[in-house]
Amino acid sequence: MRDRPATNGRPDWVSDEMYPFESRFHETSSGHHLHYIDEGSGSPIVFVHGNPAWSFEFRHLIVELRTEHRCVAADHLGFGLSTRSDRNEDHHPSAHAERFEEFVLDLDLRDVTLYMNDWGGPIGLDFARKHPDRVKNLIIANTWCWPVSGDRHFRFFSKMMASPLGRYLITRRNYFVKGVMPRAVADRKTLTPEVMAHYRNALPDPASRAACAALPGYIVDAADWLGSIWRDRAAFSDKPTLLLWGSKDIAFRLKELERWKSAMQNYEAHVFDDGGHFVAEEIPHRILPLIRELLSR
Repeated sequence: MRDRPATNGRPDWVSDEMYPFESRFHETSSGHHLHYIDEGSGSPIVFVHGNPAWSFEFRHLIVELRTEHRCVAADHLGFGLSTRSDRNEDHHPSAHAERFEEFVLDLDLRDVTLYMNDWGGPIGLDFARKHPDRVKNLIIANTWCWPVSGDRHFRFFSKMMASPLGRYLITRRNYFVKGVMPRAVADRKTLTPEVMAHYRNALPDPASRAACAALPGYIVDAADWLGSIWRDRAAFSDKPTLLLWGSKDIAFRLKELERWKSAMQNYEAHVFDDGGHFVAEEIPHRILPLIRELLSR
């Protein structure tokens, strides 16, 4: 393991009340430092975030579940409190997946329950296909892991956000936080000013938003990598799976949920009309009993 000792020496804008966890930093083989939290003990739940989130997204679930389970959540490189990189190759989703694999293996986590949202789906399931012996359960929340380059819905968004205008909006205007996030939830009131400040401050300037700006283009351009995960889905499709789906999501529709249901062999699906893209942020009280039920089986 290449971890620095736990520390609370983090930015002043991180609220100890809203985010009551001890910060830790994992040094990757390439010398980057991934911020993570590791709370509680027992069977591990590993939370995998997407764009433009960080481990803060899962705080409600972790506060409740850490009394019964070991809850681990890392910030991908370029997100949250992790270090940044100016190397384009570090921002490819497969690079995020390689660092996530290294992180989980270095912590030697076994019998893992993976909670995955947005890009966390492909990143987490890349680990599951390579290490099915270490994964016990899957929680899939508004995500995907197959090529979508032929789907106009995804292709338009990907190409628009990867265009010069899209990259300008993301890097210079923090559009993914200020524009996309509020539109992706069922009720904007759940994203209070205090909550939004934690997402804005995690991406404070154009240089810090490189990873956030890179991922939208890979929705289409990482089709080969996504396809390789989907072809290997037999490695994880028989795992006990909880499908948690916010129906008000502007990104992932009920169409994507149906594809999951056709692929997974041992699933339970729940659709929430009062949830959008970030159900862990929006309706944690609705999904907690379902997660506990899965973990108690």
